Amino acid sequence: MQLDRDPSVVAIACRPVEFTWRRRDGTWVRHAPHLMARLAEGRSLLADCAGHGDISPRLACRAAVMEAAAAAAGWQYRVLRPPDPVLAANLRWLAGYRHPRYRGGELAGSAAEVFRRPRPLIEGVRELGDPVQVFPVVFHALWHGKLSAPLEVPLHERVTVTADRPRRGQA
Repeated sequence: MQLDRDPSVVAIACRPVEFTWRRRDGTWVRHAPHLMARLAEGRSLLADCAGHGDISPRLACRAAVMEAAAAAAGWQYRVLRPPDPVLAANLRWLAGYRHPRYRGGELAGSAAEVFRRPRPLIEGVRELGDPVQVFPVVFHALWHGKLSAPLEVPLHERVTVTADRPRRGQA
């Protein structure tokens, strides 16, 4: 989810390649990293997800090989750790509003104006109009980084929202 929201990531593929190598004891190992991301500047990131906690010994061994293989191909490699549960919940919620149908046209520009000064979410939404129409536009703007809020705390009506300068790669 965090890669999907990152403006420097322009494409993501799941299990795009599989590596096979022989261990010192002669046994074969096959590993397909979880994700590959194409970054805006043209580089690639190969990534594995650590799961629900620390990196397992099995993944740690494979990660060392993956890092060397990625470097040989001119790629980056990382093991991604799970996000904080509150951040993950907020991102899951906002991801539901990432589709362009929630962009909001003129309402989006008005939202940027209303939240130019930091204020509680509900105050800005009410100033903009009918909350049923406004909330999806504001959530879309939060997903895309046009507006910002502290996502490490639960999203709620009193959370402080402010207009952000567009992040790199955004119009």
